[in-house]
Amino acid sequence: MTMMKITPSAASLSATRHDGLTIALHWLTAALVVLQFLLAETWDFFPKPARHLMIVGHISFGLVLAAVFGARLLWRATPGRRHFNDGPDLASRAARLMHRLLYLLLGAEIILGVFTRWTDNHPLTLFGLLIPSPFGTFSKVTGEWVDQIHDITAWSIIILAGAHAAMALVHHYLMRDDVLRRMMPGR
Repeated sequence: MTMMKITPSAASLSATRHDGLTIALHWLTAALVVLQFLLAETWDFFPKPARHLMIVGHISFGLVLAAVFGARLLWRATPGRRHFNDGPDLASRAARLMHRLLYLLLGAEIILGVFTRWTDNHPLTLFGLLIPSPFGTFSKVTGEWVDQIHDITAWSIIILAGAHAAMALVHHYLMRDDVLRRMMPGR
């Protein structure tokens, strides 16, 4: 007796997967968040010219992240987007809370990133294009306070995103369900 491998049909796959743009925006957001975090946490280990380039890259990619995040919010709000964690059970509620908290923190972090630069009395830099603050100058104390909140929020995002990724792996390897596969690119 031979075992046949059963492959799901395209219709059943689309019923269990997110659409391509949702998946692309998810992974682009994840990559940009990790890049931003790594740049900010490592630039102090580099000499001044490289450090400056890393800071400019951090600001520029932060503005790219803002655009991706905005696109993600708009796309998620369009009719027909599947939200797989809509159930009334505790796991669905926890997943909704995690997603909402990540969205809230990410939105706050983007705003804080802009204000961190401006309250440090420096313009934003979008790949060399300078965007000055429309608010004038700020005290050093204000700049340090906003920068500290920006750092705390960044660490909060990384911790929650790590928990989010860990739960996806738990679903995949221990619970053996399709939670991770729904968000994977490709077929």
